[in-house]
Amino acid sequence: MSAFNKFKASVPVAWSPNLYITLVRGIPGTRRLHRRTLEALRLRKCNRTVMRWNTPTVRGMLQQVKRLVAVETEEMFKARKESEAKHRALRPPIVINHLLASATDSTK
Repeated sequence: MSAFNKFKASVPVAWSPNLYITLVRGIPGTRRLHRRTLEALRLRKCNRTVMRWNTPTVRGMLQQVKRLVAVETEEMFKARKESEAKHRALRPPIVINHLLASATDSTK
C-alpha cells in the first residue's frame, strides 16, 4: 500500500461540497475519451490539483478516469497539506566553524 493510500485510509471520510482532484498518472497512452474528460476537469499535468463542486456530473467524470486521479474531500486535502507543511518546516541552521581555536588565537 502506498503512503498516499495509507494517508487516505487514516483520515475519516465525510461528505464535502468540494472535491480536490489530483492527476496522479500521466496522460500519454490513455484513451481519447479519458484525455477529453481530464481536459474538461482542467487537469493537464501530473501532480496538479483542482477543486470542483461535488455534483453527479463531476462524480461521473471521475468514475470514468478513476485510475488516473486521486480524489479527496476538503478535510483530507487540508490534512495532507498540513502534514506536507510540517515536513517542509525550516530547521535551525547548522553552524560549523572550520577555524581551529589555536589558529584564531595566533592571528590576534
